[in-house]
Amino acid sequence: MLAKLTSKNQLTLPKSVVDSVSKPEYFDVQVRAGQIVLTPVRVQRGDAVRSKLAELGIDDSDVAEAVSWARKPESTLAAEDALHEQTVIYASQEAYAEFLAILERPAAPSVRLQKTMRATAPWRS
Repeated sequence: MLAKLTSKNQLTLPKSVVDSVSKPEYFDVQVRAGQIVLTPVRVQRGDAVRSKLAELGIDDSDVAEAVSWARKPESTLAAEDALHEQTVIYASQEAYAEFLAILERPAAPSVRLQKTMRATAPWRS
């Protein structure tokens, strides 16, 4: 079948061709090996998308939050993941004070500690 290109770069497709692909309104246009290839595309209308989001219980603030999260740098996302993997331990004031006191005590010398202290820091190797 032939289709004529007008002086305004408009092309009228034969009705039988358009009917065979469910009368699309838009086409993806590509050039492949010297040929113009038209692929029918179904464009989602904004109302249809908003309706689906409402059906799923997703509102504008959820969308804004998701977009904000997706635009974060990878380093921020990695830090957030690390925080999510932490475990919270609840302790009384006395137990917490004892825990802090243990942390403040100097480490007892040991072969393992001495080896660790002599080792080159990973960020310096």
